[in-house]
Amino acid sequence: MSIDIKEETMAALGEYAKVSIAFKVESRYVAVPVRGVDESWRLIKERIDPPWIKDYDGGEPPTRWLRWDTSNWRLISAFSGDERVGGAIVVHDSPELDFLEGRNDLAALWDLRVAPEWRGQGVGSMLFEHVVGYAKRVECVELKIETQDINVNACDFYAKQGCRLVNVIPNAYPGWPDEVEFDWMLRL
Repeated sequence: MSIDIKEETMAALGEYAKVSIAFKVESRYVAVPVRGVDESWRLIKERIDPPWIKDYDGGEPPTRWLRWDTSNWRLISAFSGDERVGGAIVVHDSPELDFLEGRNDLAALWDLRVAPEWRGQGVGSMLFEHVVGYAKRVECVELKIETQDINVNACDFYAKQGCRLVNVIPNAYPGWPDEVEFDWMLRL
């Protein structure tokens, strides 16, 4: 398997969006604070029955992000030959995004997706490594990532990359009241 990682302009967002981000939800994590340790959580896996499909794009493709100033956004894509097999979007110095906390030294991994048939083959790790490299090049000191309690594979992936869970926010999504926001942080 030969994977090429390329930085592209946001003009490629429509093609990027063709990579499915959908996944099967079969379990969720319940975050329990660790007593006596600030910003430390223990994750307990709970089975979900019946399983269901979550698609973050769900009727609203990533091109909706173009409503913001994307001049400090970078689209990073993974290709196998001519086939787009995954991608990531990293954002920094974008004051209109509250997620960046008004900081110029904080980058956000806004989106990470790998085509279903390519998952579990290291594509996500390659993309993540490139995102970290980019964030360092633009002099960020931390990388912030948002996911949900129902995205167990993403939580496991970010923990494996050295990220730590720093925020657990119930009721963060009015349209999805049963989902809990998990914010992860990686010191660069």
